[in-house]
Amino acid sequence: MSEKLVYVTRRVHFNGAHKLYNPKWSEEKNEEVFGKCANKNWHGHNFDLFVTVKGCPNPDTGFVMDLKKLKIILQEKVVSKLDHSNFNLDVDFLKDVMPSIENIAMKIWEEIAIELPSGVQLHSVKLYETENQYVEYFG
Repeated sequence: MSEKLVYVTRRVHFNGAHKLYNPKWSEEKNEEVFGKCANKNWHGHNFDLFVTVKGCPNPDTGFVMDLKKLKIILQEKVVSKLDHSNFNLDVDFLKDVMPSIENIAMKIWEEIAIELPSGVQLHSVKLYETENQYVEYFG
């Protein structure tokens, strides 16, 4: 019997502030492109992050990955750095990165992909900025 590939998702939540602003542009151009997101006093969101890993269930545990371990990775590599932070100023892995939701998702991928155990692959990072908009990244 061939092994079955299974996808497992863990959700975490964090709050953070950021500003979308290109210093190469004028105030007017930043406002035109980014609107309220270019507010000089920042703005914040309540983010929901869904991380999906894939693999074959371990025959001894039935797990693709122990979700308690995934929770720890997400807490240490993502939530502890992003929660109640200013993404432009406080987050090491976002240094010199425009903190758009797209870039944040890609950087989160980089932070967690290398932490996964052997035999487990990162499938997707889905980051909700609002209930009406999210980005999905598949590496």
